[in-house]
Amino acid sequence: MTAEEQHQDGTLVADTQRDKLGYVMGHQGPYIQLRPVAGGREWDADPACVRLATDEERLRAMGERTRALNSVSSGGICG
Repeated sequence: MTAEEQHQDGTLVADTQRDKLGYVMGHQGPYIQLRPVAGGREWDADPACVRLATDEERLRAMGERTRALNSVSSGGICG
């Protein structure tokens, strides 16, 4: 099974090398391109170091994303 088949675009995953959660945005060469949960610059991840997010990580991601959206909508700085 290829990385593209395992990690489809839009899937929430954990990059174990960087200890970060991100959404799969695409595949470029040997890498998976991930975007941070709260938005921001994409990074390239080694498919061998990427796994599906756990339920606990999904809940944490929802909280991070909600805080970021609330900050932007209230005129705050999203960080």
